[in-house]
Amino acid sequence: MRAVRVHELSGPSALRVDDDVPDPVAGAGQVVIDVKAAGVNFPDILLTRGMYQFKPSPPFSPGGECAGIVSAVGGGVTTLAVGDRVACTLLYGAFAEKVVAPELAVVKLPDAIGFEIGAATLLTYATTYHALHDRAALKSGERLLVLGAAGGVGIAAVELGALMGAHVIAAASTDDKLLFCKQHGALDTINYASEDLKDRIKALTGGNGVDVVYDPVGGSLAEAALRGTAWQGRFLVVGFASGDIPKIPLNLVLLKGCQIVGVFWGSFAMRDPKQNRAHAEQIFRWVAEGKLRPAIDATLPFDKAAEALGRLDARKVKGKLVLVP
Repeated sequence: MRAVRVHELSGPSALRVDDDVPDPVAGAGQVVIDVKAAGVNFPDILLTRGMYQFKPSPPFSPGGECAGIVSAVGGGVTTLAVGDRVACTLLYGAFAEKVVAPELAVVKLPDAIGFEIGAATLLTYATTYHALHDRAALKSGERLLVLGAAGGVGIAAVELGALMGAHVIAAASTDDKLLFCKQHGALDTINYASEDLKDRIKALTGGNGVDVVYDPVGGSLAEAALRGTAWQGRFLVVGFASGDIPKIPLNLVLLKGCQIVGVFWGSFAMRDPKQNRAHAEQIFRWVAEGKLRPAIDATLPFDKAAEALGRLDARKVKGKLVLVP
């Protein structure tokens, strides 16, 4: 089979398509999926540099999510069959014509959802639903601040926050990105390239602050956002797309009576696969009903994988990029 693979940990530019990779075989409790589309996410960039939490040895294929058709099932599989349209999440490996995945990591794709949307949905929306529902217990009417709001997980947080009844404040680096966020449910916006983040939060909330911060960015924005958090607010640590892991003054947590809450969706998915699968099924129901609208910036062939990751690395993507074999 063909697969996009990392042969050296030097970043996206080193990706290449190999034509002679062995086909995967389904073991007990596993299925093989013929990949029709694969989503591109920020962890894929980190994988190409050996900087992610999981560090596979080259050669390997990045890619944490895909959609396609089940072509083989292993022993003991009871909920899936050959021919099923499905989507799945993986630690890595989705940038290939075929993948093997555990049964519980695979969810059936409703007929109303195409493969490209299926491949662009699970990782970002499942991460975000776990964050907002399980970790923050977001309530209707609360104020939710989303940093990096036009990116993959950011726009998922905007949409899910709005669906869950929150007053969503989107923060991003350009007015064009903020318009995109308003089209997906944000009620207020902050351009943190031209506005002071903390002061703007206070102005938008009457000085009270936001109840929940969704932070996939890190860096210098984190402390400013924490300072804009309300009494007993929740600050969700989702990732560090800026490349800088912030050092937080813990006196702020004491003074605000707030919580800093870690969101490690990958570990949650491995520790509680049944609950994660239930989340995935709910997300796809909402997509099929039109309540969530995953945004695809562009669809590119496997041969353009390096370009896709380069665009994402340069923050030139609104929503998601998708690769197709």
